[in-house]
Amino acid sequence: MAIVLQESLRGLFYAPFYAALAREAYAQEGVDVAFVSAPRPGDAATNVMGGAADVCWGGPMRVMQTYHRMQDCDLVCFGEVVTRDPFVLVGRTPRPGFAVGDLLGLRVGTVSEVPTPWMCLQHDLRLAGVDPQSVTRVSDRSMAENCAALAAGTLDVVQVFEPFVSSLCAAGIGHIWYAAAARGPTSYTTFYARRGVLTERHDELLRMVRAIYRTQQWVAGADGAEIAATVASYFPDVPGEILSAACTRYKALEIWGTTPLLPRAGYDRLRDSLVSGAFVDPGTPFEVAVDNSLAELVLQTTAPTPIVPLNRP
Repeated sequence: MAIVLQESLRGLFYAPFYAALAREAYAQEGVDVAFVSAPRPGDAATNVMGGAADVCWGGPMRVMQTYHRMQDCDLVCFGEVVTRDPFVLVGRTPRPGFAVGDLLGLRVGTVSEVPTPWMCLQHDLRLAGVDPQSVTRVSDRSMAENCAALAAGTLDVVQVFEPFVSSLCAAGIGHIWYAAAARGPTSYTTFYARRGVLTERHDELLRMVRAIYRTQQWVAGADGAEIAATVASYFPDVPGEILSAACTRYKALEIWGTTPLLPRAGYDRLRDSLVSGAFVDPGTPFEVAVDNSLAELVLQTTAPTPIVPLNRP
């Protein structure tokens, strides 16, 4: 029986996951994977808890949110891929020397589609001594709508992910002010499943983690253009040059980890952000929500070499 693997939403910062599918990495490890998409990002963890999906890739944020809401939650993160925050602040004019405190007095469009980007940014503001409530913020528009508002001059700066960043820059509309990846580890995306599934399907999930590790190694050795070409079928509406620029930027920002180990520092940084933003309380401890045993076993038993690309001899 196939492992049902669910994405929480379609996003370019998930590129290594799409590369694993495109390069048939799971099949090469002898595990059958059926890929599905959650109807809405907020449904992803619920689907795993209810058995509609065996494994999801998504934020530890969803795992902590589910522990906060459901007494019987037993979700566990077991393989990190996106180890830094992929969101970027893009302004209408160049702003060298920008600091997050400079957002005061500006019109800021933040992400409405999912909560993690604002939770992390508001924590950055708190750490800088700024009350997030003092920021003039538009919080109820999509990233696409905020980009249009930036172009129209009704917003001064927007919080977006790729490929919006590269599209705004290429059009001469936007200038990068702050890449949240610069703050360091912030665990953004992992595999997660119910703890019982980790036990019952241990061998298959071990093979999945090995497949994603080999893919991480391939991503580490590939350039942005090659990554973009590999995942292009998942982003048919994005021009090739924008997709390539976006992947190149994400590589430079080191948002993709090179191993599936989920570090405590990255998890705790995310947890602190969710707690300070009153999204969860008190937040799920690392020891409850993270299981690195599969990743550790993979690293002990797998040579750190990339999979041979399917289109090469």
